[in-house]
Amino acid sequence: MIPISTDGAEAPHSVIRFSPHDRRAFIGGSDARIIMGDDQDELMRLWREKRGEIAPQDLSRNLVVQLGIATEALNRSWYQGATGQAITDIQKRMRHPVHAWMAATLDGMVAQSGAVFEAKFMLPWAFTEEAAAEKHMAQLQHNMWVVAARSAVLSIITGGGKWVEITVHADPLYQHLLLTAEKKFWRCVQSGEPPLLFGIETPRPRLAAIKVVDMTASNLWAECAASYLRTRAAHGEHELAKTELKKLLPEDAKEAFGHGVRAKRSKAGAISFDPVETERVHAPGK
Repeated sequence: MIPISTDGAEAPHSVIRFSPHDRRAFIGGSDARIIMGDDQDELMRLWREKRGEIAPQDLSRNLVVQLGIATEALNRSWYQGATGQAITDIQKRMRHPVHAWMAATLDGMVAQSGAVFEAKFMLPWAFTEEAAAEKHMAQLQHNMWVVAARSAVLSIITGGGKWVEITVHADPLYQHLLLTAEKKFWRCVQSGEPPLLFGIETPRPRLAAIKVVDMTASNLWAECAASYLRTRAAHGEHELAKTELKKLLPEDAKEAFGHGVRAKRSKAGAISFDPVETERVHAPGK
């Protein structure tokens, strides 16, 4: 096992020094996904790679990765044309100002908003925006943390010929968990201790509600919609009657009844109503 130093500090044994642009010298956004993931074998592979024990993974024959690289310029151009937003800082390498072992190679920054821009290619099978945001959340939160951005834009081209724009905001809780996990992993890289999965459930991504969905094909929606329309007028009358009954209840009354309805006031002052059988209701003491 070989301790690694990238910040000039002395290591207890022999030291490998990497160039600043060598991916082994820092944790990047794509590494964050593995560190926050659930694949122990992938985590161990990344650990060995960062320690210089194995060569970086050869992705030249990974078709999906290569499609992402090949379509990145198209993705960026499409986003700019569709939104009117300019992309700057393309492929710029950034280091965190405090944690030198955290870095990001940006697909770009949205000039007007300062959002991190991330271009992705995804397969169309069972594609959803929620699943896409969750898959790339660690990378997005990592990159936002490195450059102190408040939001990120995920620009996705799918193999089905669809373009999707997703805005993700910086999540302080997620970033706290991410930083904790990355610190633990980097300590393992430096010490030679094999890492373990972080194993903490992270917050789910919160996406802006922007969809317009046609529910005509849903039978359950049809049943509930019919019930809603049928009972809407009666519900309105019901709520109005409750309001008027509450006004009629004397302020010093704990309970009132009459004409098949009983009202009760809780200790907190809330008033509730229940239907009762008139003939079974008697005033106290009678």
